[in-house]
Amino acid sequence: MSARLLFPDPEAAADALTFAGRAGALDREAAVHFRAAGGVLSMTTAVLASRGLLDATPTVLAMRVLPVDPDLECDLSVPASQLSAASNTAIELGETAVRPAWAGVSPPRAGWESSGRIASEVLAARAQWGMAAVADALPSDPGEEIVRSARLRVWGEPDEALGFQLRAVAFGAVAMGFVLGEEYGRVFSAPGWTRVSLSRGHILVRVPMRSGMTAVRATGS
Repeated sequence: MSARLLFPDPEAAADALTFAGRAGALDREAAVHFRAAGGVLSMTTAVLASRGLLDATPTVLAMRVLPVDPDLECDLSVPASQLSAASNTAIELGETAVRPAWAGVSPPRAGWESSGRIASEVLAARAQWGMAAVADALPSDPGEEIVRSARLRVWGEPDEALGFQLRAVAFGAVAMGFVLGEEYGRVFSAPGWTRVSLSRGHILVRVPMRSGMTAVRATGS
């Protein structure tokens, strides 16, 4: 029998399944990372992520935090598609664990400093603009790599309306259901990371360092 997560109420269990369902709608091969301790469960999935050492795609993660069984401790990733309801207060994780590269990149737990805010209507508007831009950039029968390239060109770019946050922040917030009603997403910064926090979840961004050869120094007279 597969492992189960026990929640204190049906609402939390339903939230967990909804998160997984939205992750699967973003990517049919999506994974969800679970980290639980002290009665708190963080669920994370990738909105954008690189596929190798030479891939400069920024890491953009969606996170939701829920109450869970206080005795549970876990740190694992599973395919979003295999999560299912075991009861109204429990979900089954399925039989297969995975190791997506992005799950090994952990945002800091402390050291965040407030650096601004973004209105929810701006997030929604820029997400809608980006969805239209991606659709316009695709031919009638695109392959997976063409779709990925078009999405990266749109979602991987900073947007002035978002305070120069990546457009993927807006896309992730809307696609994962974090934008609901009128509120401001609070922006926080930590070394190498940015976080946009809304009442229903968080979008975290880590832009990879670009490596390259150092400049050649002149020697001699």
